[in-house]
Formats: sequence, structure tokens, C-alpha cells
Amino acid sequence: MTRIRTRVAIVGAGPAGLLLSHLLAKAGIESVVIDQRTREEIETTIRAGILEQGTVDILESSGASSRVRTVGNRHDGIELRFEGEGHRIDFPSSTGRAVWLYPQHEVLRDLVAVRLAEGQDLRLGVTAERVEDAETDHPRVIAVDADGQPLEIEADFVVGSDGSRSVVRPAVTGSATGGYFREYPFAWFGILCEAPPSSEELIYSNSPDGFALISQRNATVQRMYFQCDPEVDPASYSEEQLWHELQVRVPGTTLNQGPIFQRDVLRFRSFVAHELLRGRVALIGDAAHTVPPTGAKGMNLAIADVIVLERALRALLLENDTRLIEAFPETALARIWKAQHFSWWMTSMLHVAPDATDFDRRRQIGELRSVVESEAGKSYLAEAYTGWPLPQAG
Repeated sequence: MTRIRTRVAIVGAGPAGLLLSHLLAKAGIESVVIDQRTREEIETTIRAGILEQGTVDILESSGASSRVRTVGNRHDGIELRFEGEGHRIDFPSSTGRAVWLYPQHEVLRDLVAVRLAEGQDLRLGVTAERVEDAETDHPRVIAVDADGQPLEIEADFVVGSDGSRSVVRPAVTGSATGGYFREYPFAWFGILCEAPPSSEELIYSNSPDGFALISQRNATVQRMYFQCDPEVDPASYSEEQLWHELQVRVPGTTLNQGPIFQRDVLRFRSFVAHELLRGRVALIGDAAHTVPPTGAKGMNLAIADVIVLERALRALLLENDTRLIEAFPETALARIWKAQHFSWWMTSMLHVAPDATDFDRRRQIGELRSVVESEAGKSYLAEAYTGWPLPQAG
């Protein structure tokens, strides 16, 4: 068995794990990051990419990304569409903030490049199996390296940022599924197509036929979703059927069509782990919580976790001050549950439930009108969508 020693062992090389390693390095704290995926898999898995202004500020000011503002596209609003009419929510007029369209895989490319250039011990193809001795001063990650040989990482602290199927979670909560959970009775059917954007800003459309989101990736690729049954087979639709499903749900906007080169079904789940910290092991990102994508909170919430945890680890490891790490769960959960509520609210307001009655439908339209016809309603949506203030990093 190969044994290595580090100050912080980070399981998972997603945005949370890599940014945490980056901020820790700036503070002079060494870390080892492991992930079972290859670099190509990390950098090419396409996921959503709406970044809150606070996330963009952290990536840029820390030196984690030099491209987020130059390559990413600033969006100053979104459109809520219902009953055939669009209603724009203007972010700067309500909050003074904006969001950026910058896909997650681009964030990961930036982070991987920066960490490798700065000498990060980043071990890919390494499969973590479990964490032991969580409540001691030297927790250990038990893993198998890329050659199939056993590997043990002893650290002063272990962080699980290894996604919704986290192997670190049992060391914190006592089980792989220990948490508050909700599954929704619908999913998103997503497509990527070769076509210019159909709208300059995102359209969130509520229709009697179900929800649709009209988004984009760049000047030549669109990302679009429509509400579907969670059990639907992605291959069961022809391209003609897919365009019909999308177009019928956004009346008033003619969609730019093009060859569809990717399709998938995204299930909707909400989850918050029962515990975020045990001894010297903590959970962040999807290992700690997941949200429906309607509120664009997933990666942003992970970044917020990082900022809180990094401050706590600096105090613990550099000053032997335990106060911030002891407060980490309470501090992080305050934002996590706000994001859970916002994501649930956007989801329930915009989607048609399978068992919805005429009353439910009319009440939903009343809710949408209460938002778009009220400055307070528009301000709340803009504030939550663009992100609540983050604590300062570094």
C-alpha cells in the first residue's frame, strides 16, 4: 500500500474541490485532490453554467479563471413567459448585479489548468472507497490508484466534494443516503443543437403543455429543455417531435432549429445531508446537497460552501482556532436552505404537476402574475437568482 501525508485531502475534482485546493494553496495550506475520472472526462462533461455575480467575482479575483468574463456572456435578466406573453426580470435595476453564462466544463478547464500550473498534487483515475478515523486528528482516505494498487491518504482534514453519490458521506452522516430528500414527478428532456440563440436571454416558459427553458451555450450552440416524464427514453423522440415539444411551449418566440447532437433526461431531486461535518471530515457541493436546476443554484451553492469552509480551515490549520469549523454546518446550511426554497419555488411555479387540477393551474398563473406585476416580487426573484452576498475569500 502507498501511504501519503497531506494537510487536506479533497475527494472530488469538481468545481468545489478544485477551487478549495486553489484557495488553500494561496493561504499556504497543501492539499491532495483525487478523482476517479480522467482529465478528459472532467473537462468535457457538459453541464449547466449560470454563474452568480459572486461566483464570477471569486473565480476572477482569486486567479482561478481569467476567461470567465471575457469568454462568458453577461446576462442582465431573464424572461418569464406564461399565457403567451413574456415578462422580463431586469437584474441590475433591482439588485445592481448580473449573472454570467459560462458552462461548468469551462470552469473546470480553467481550474485544472491553474492547479496543475501551480504544482497541485492532483491524482486522477483514483477511486476513493471510504474515509476512516473521521473523529480523530488524522482522518484517512482509503482508495485505489489508477494502477489498481491500494492507496491511503492521511490528512489533518478530509473534504468530500465527490458528488451526489459521495463515498465520503457515510463517514459524516452514517449512511450513503442520510439526508432530507424530495423527488419530483417530472424531469427535463435536454438537447444541444447547432443553431444560433433563439433569445438573447434565457426564457423560462410556463404553458399548459408543460415547462420549457430556452438557453444557449455560445453563438452557435443552443441548450434547451422541456418538462417530461422521468422514465422517458431519450431515444424515443424524433428530431421533429422534439422541436414540436419545445416550440409549442414557448408561443410568441420562433425557435432557431438545427441538428441535435446531444439529448438526455435530467431527473429532479432535492437533497440536504443530515450532517455536513463530523470530527475532521466535511461535505460540500453535491456531496452535501442537490437542488433542481430551475433556480440555477447547483454550482453556485457549491462555491459558497467552499468560501465558508476555506475560511474555517485557515483558522483551524494555521491558528488552531476551532470556532469557524464548528460553526461551518450552521453557516453553510443557512444559505443551503434558502437556495432549496428558491429552487423549489421556481420549480413549482413554472412546471405543470401530473395531477394538477384546474384550480392548481389558475392558482399558478395568479402566482406568476403576483411576481411580474410587483416590484417587490421581481426584486425577490432577481436577488435570489443573481445570488445572495458571499463572505470574502482569502
